[in-house]
Amino acid sequence: MARGRLLVGTSGFAYPAWAPRFYPSGVKGDALLPFYASRLPAVELNNTFYARPTAAKVAGWVAATPPDFRFVVKAQRGAAIRALTATPEESVRWLTEGLGGFGERLGAVLFRVPHNVHRKPEAGSDAALRRLLASWPAAIPLVTEFQHVSWHVDETFTALREARASLCATDLPEDEEAPTIRLTGPLVYLRLRRHDYGPEEVRAWANRIRPFLDAGHDVYVFFRHDETGRGPELAAELIAAGDAG
Repeated sequence: MARGRLLVGTSGFAYPAWAPRFYPSGVKGDALLPFYASRLPAVELNNTFYARPTAAKVAGWVAATPPDFRFVVKAQRGAAIRALTATPEESVRWLTEGLGGFGERLGAVLFRVPHNVHRKPEAGSDAALRRLLASWPAAIPLVTEFQHVSWHVDETFTALREARASLCATDLPEDEEAPTIRLTGPLVYLRLRRHDYGPEEVRAWANRIRPFLDAGHDVYVFFRHDETGRGPELAAELIAAGDAG
């Protein structure tokens, strides 16, 4: 079995303030993504969380990146909530109908369930999740991030496994321990949100994901956006640590 790909990047890329620490001075606008993609293999798009991308925008992103680059699209927040709580078929269709323009560059769609949306099985939340998963196109890799701990139960994990949807593991600054990595779909997805990681911590994450890579699973890892450009440095460090293993 071929080794999986380690696809590391940051949440968003259009941050001119990252110059000159990451972007060279004078690089801005449409030149940001080509430079980013020359250094890192993937990006988690931030602006798609606020507005569905247009066909022209998708085409521009694809044209600016090499064939092996991968995009993760954050599902637009309003439609994502409606897909879970009200109209799964209609909302999923709206969320996904424009994504074909990415072609093979689409690594996954990140479906975020915010902290204020709790699992309430007595109110039908488990059934609602299953309806959402049943409505999702099988050809589009789906990653789910449940921000409230009430969703972190076997019923959720079982529903995701049956639908071959991947579970996001999120490492938060306030967490005392690193999150458990659960393989519910074909890929592993990590969001590393602490303000910084030391060399030993980066190596520890590289060691944790190595068995999944060796087993043939692609592993996506995204560091948080920051104001200085530390995120892309951490991404490069994790890639180097993964290669060293």
